[in-house]
Amino acid sequence: MARNYQTRAWQNQLSPSLSEIELLAMETYANLPDDFRKLTGDVIIRVAEFPSEEIMDHLALETPFDLLGLFEGLGIAERWNPATGEGPNRITLYRRAILDYWTENDETLGDIVAHVLIHELGHHFGLSDDDMARIEETVDDRPLHGA
Repeated sequence: MARNYQTRAWQNQLSPSLSEIELLAMETYANLPDDFRKLTGDVIIRVAEFPSEEIMDHLALETPFDLLGLFEGLGIAERWNPATGEGPNRITLYRRAILDYWTENDETLGDIVAHVLIHELGHHFGLSDDDMARIEETVDDRPLHGA
């Protein structure tokens, strides 16, 4: 018996490219509050397929799919006396790991990219992973308006 499915036209679709993931990240960044964006300073946001071997070794990653994003540089609290030749802070989002995560979870790609970007910006502000987890727990526990 033949079935007619009414789904999106996936037959001719490719996975989002590096530039499309970058556009999602830039849209997220552009929609952050102005005061927040001003505090991020000259942070560079980029997208790569996977972390380099050097990063994988440094972080003791088992696979390149273990890292969705990475903040590199000094957090605001550490930048009070920058060293000579120190470049701007960088945030890298890893496309393949993000897409892998997307396929395994019930979240939109835009939400995942936004979450990873905001998480890495948290490191720019000097927050640890534990700090951000505590913040996320308080946000997740708050009742929604009208609920």
